[in-house]
Amino acid sequence: MRAIWIKRTLGVVALGMLAAGSVWFAWPQPIPADLATVTKGPMEVTIDDEAKTRVRHVYTVSAPIAGKVLRISPPRHVGEEVIRDETVVAVMQPTVPSFHDARTHEELQAALAATEAAVRLAEAEARRIEAALVFSRTELQRAEALARTGAVSLKALDKAKFDVETNEAALASAKAQVEVRRNERASVAARLSGSSGATPQSDPACCIQLRAPVTGRILKIIQESEGVVQAGAPLVEIGDPLDLEIVADLLSTDVVRIKPGASVRIDGWGGSSIKGRVNRVDPAGFVKVSALGIEEQRVRTVIDLVDPPGAWSALGHDYRVIVHVTTWNAEDVLKIPVATLFRKGDDWAVFAVKDGRARATVVTIGQRNGRTAEVQSGLSAGDRVVLHPSDRVIDGVTVSERNVR
Repeated sequence: MRAIWIKRTLGVVALGMLAAGSVWFAWPQPIPADLATVTKGPMEVTIDDEAKTRVRHVYTVSAPIAGKVLRISPPRHVGEEVIRDETVVAVMQPTVPSFHDARTHEELQAALAATEAAVRLAEAEARRIEAALVFSRTELQRAEALARTGAVSLKALDKAKFDVETNEAALASAKAQVEVRRNERASVAARLSGSSGATPQSDPACCIQLRAPVTGRILKIIQESEGVVQAGAPLVEIGDPLDLEIVADLLSTDVVRIKPGASVRIDGWGGSSIKGRVNRVDPAGFVKVSALGIEEQRVRTVIDLVDPPGAWSALGHDYRVIVHVTTWNAEDVLKIPVATLFRKGDDWAVFAVKDGRARATVVTIGQRNGRTAEVQSGLSAGDRVVLHPSDRVIDGVTVSERNVR
C-alpha cells in the first residue's frame, strides 16, 4: 500500500508540474521594447543641406584681344600670391594671318592688280592737274602784267585767278585720291601676305602683358597650356581666400521660413563646427535636378562666416560644407524623440508606458526637427514612451525595456 501511495503522489506532482509549465508557457510574456524618457531642455529647428564655399569677390582676367597665350617664366600656379598691377599672370601675342585657299588667293591677286592700276590712274590724274595748275599760274602772271597796262579787262584777270584756285583744289583732291588708292593697295597686299610665323617672344613690343587686377591669390588657371584664344576668353581667376562666404541652394519650400540674419551652424567640412549668419536670400529661384532625377525648385542663399578666420582658415574656394539654418529655437521645451510618434486617425500619438503596460496616448505636437518634437500636451516630463513601436505593441500590452549591451 505504501508503494502504491507513493506512486500516486508522484503522479499527481508530475501532473501539477506539467500543468504549471503549460500555464507558464501560455501566459503572455512582456514584449521587449526600447524606451525613451520625456525631457525638458533646449531645442532648435533647422534646415539642413549641402552647400559650398566661395570667395566673395572673384576677378577673372580675360583676353583683351584674339591672340595666342604664351607660357611665362616663371610659370604661375594655383594658390600663388599676386600683387595688384605688378604680377604678370598671362602674356599674349596677336595672332598671325590665317591661310587662304587657292581661289581666294587668285581673287586677292586680282584685287591687288586692280588697286595698283587704280594707283597709277590716280597718279596720272594728279600729274595732269598739276600741269594744268602750272599753266593757269603762268596765264595769271600774264593777265596781271597786261592788267597793269590796261590791255585786258578785269573779267579776264578774275578768270585767270579762278582757274588757278580751281586747279589748286583739284590737285589737292587728286593727291588725296592717290593716298586712298595706295592704302587700298596696301590693304589688299596685307590680306594676300601669308603667315610669317610667330613673332619672337624676346621682342618686347610683340606681346601684351596681363597683370593682376587685385592683390590676392590665384584661384584657378583656366588656360593652362599655350594656345590661341578668342577675345574675352577667361584666362585666370584671382581672389582673396580669407574673404569667404557660403552659398547654399535650398528648397523654396524651406527658404520661405528663413530670414536674413538667421543663425547658421556649419559642419561637415572636416573641421570643428563654425558659426554663420544668413546674409541674403535671392528673390528668384531656379530648377535643379536632384541625384534621383527629380526637378526641384531651389533658391540661392548666401551665408556669412561669423567666427574669426583662424577657426576656418583650412577652408578654401569651392569646398563642400553642411549648413544648418535655424528657423526656430527655445531654451525650455518638453520634447520627445520623433521615433516615438505614430498616427492615430488625424492625431499624433505615442505609447506611454504606465505600470508596465503600453497605453496609446494622443499628444499635441508643435515644432519638430529630424530628431525631436515639441510636446504641447498629452505627456509630462519623466514619462516613458516606446521607441520605434512595432506591430506587436498595442494598447494595453505588457512591455519591458530591452537591455542594450
